[in-house]
Amino acid sequence: MPTYQYECTACGHGLEAWQSMTDEKLKKCPKCGKNKLIRLIGTGGGVIFKGKGFYETDYKKKDAPKCEAPSPKSPEKTCPAKAEGCCPGCK
Repeated sequence: MPTYQYECTACGHGLEAWQSMTDEKLKKCPKCGKNKLIRLIGTGGGVIFKGKGFYETDYKKKDAPKCEAPSPKSPEKTCPAKAEGCCPGCK
């Protein structure tokens, strides 16, 4: 069940209420007794993933491109980054 925040416009009292989405909005302030409660708009809760059970590829950083060792067909190293100094073999 969602938690809703309310505030009384008459006395400034704030409260939280667990309500079903289909329940009527609260109207009467429990502190002053006036029908001046308004439901505030919240940002909602963020999702936090903790513990085991997630895939290894979820949110995994990608590795930097690496130079490939020379092959019998090509005696030179090939570098996908093509950047000077990206790895020890690049010049």
